[in-house]
Amino acid sequence: MSPETSLVDSHGRTLRDLRISVTDRCNFRCLYCLPETEAAANFFRDRWRHTPSKAIRHSWKPKHEILTFEEIERFTRMAVSCGITKIRLTGGEPLLRQNIANLVSRLSAIEGVKDLAMTTNGFLFPKFAEALKAAGLHRISISLDSFDQDNFKRLTGMAGLDEVLDSVRIAKRLGFHPIKINAVVIRNLNDHEMEALCHYALDEQIAVRFIEFMPLDSTKSWQRDYVVSSSEILDRLRNRFELTPRKPNHSAETAQRWRINGTDAELGLIAPVTQPFCGHCNRLRLTADGQVRTCLFSLREHDFKPFLRGDASDQEMIDGLKAIVAQKEAGHRIGQTDFIQPARTMSCIGG
Repeated sequence: MSPETSLVDSHGRTLRDLRISVTDRCNFRCLYCLPETEAAANFFRDRWRHTPSKAIRHSWKPKHEILTFEEIERFTRMAVSCGITKIRLTGGEPLLRQNIANLVSRLSAIEGVKDLAMTTNGFLFPKFAEALKAAGLHRISISLDSFDQDNFKRLTGMAGLDEVLDSVRIAKRLGFHPIKINAVVIRNLNDHEMEALCHYALDEQIAVRFIEFMPLDSTKSWQRDYVVSSSEILDRLRNRFELTPRKPNHSAETAQRWRINGTDAELGLIAPVTQPFCGHCNRLRLTADGQVRTCLFSLREHDFKPFLRGDASDQEMIDGLKAIVAQKEAGHRIGQTDFIQPARTMSCIGG
């Protein structure tokens, strides 16, 4: 891939990773994203005075604003022609998108796609797992923030722990590899379960990723005091497990990785708040309604629907995307006095 055809931003970073949100809808109401349950409202209200006094409800984008599979496929082909090699399907909850296996099949057939993955909350995965595997999905990441039934429901708004654990078993049986579970750690809510999640990863010989609590919730209730830093997580887990550092797979990897107790089980720490990895970020995001985002915390979105729904040629689309990529931010401003939280939540942006 020559520099003339690659997606290179003004800071010299070459983009290889595209995250595609296929829907903004979600069947969970996670406290760190869409805290629309009374339990979530109570958690925040007990701690922060500025939060709403009752749960709020999020409104979804109408269907006509959501990209079709044909539009997503065309965008992906164009991006891959510019050097994108990794695709991750996200949401919202991607398995809520009707006929999602059809989209997976379309994208897996694109020459140049080396890695096709999905992030899901796991609730519907048992229903679609075999079809997704047959369609060409390579990898799966499943959200799992708690092992306690009551705490799981408090965090997600759903009584779905059994379905999520079943999803891991099915993913292993079908040969998805690697399988990762993602846990967002919030102080005084689920930080006491980190050791249990590591034991689970060890028992199942999979990877667990602990992710710092980020300011992407719909009530804008995030506060720094409830972030459990990756260094604190590591210090605690080193007291219980033998952790051996693993070499990064590539320079733009977001997780710091350790082998657990000399096995293939893995611990990963993702620290966007306390140890930002913006300097080597190689990601681009396409939202379900056709907005291109150059950073998870971008305050500006670039509407690509006019290209996809007009009569733009492939070259015009490529030129337009390159112009957007050139504006990619040097980094986010979390922790700075001038930080402004994005207007849209993680569910709308795509993880």
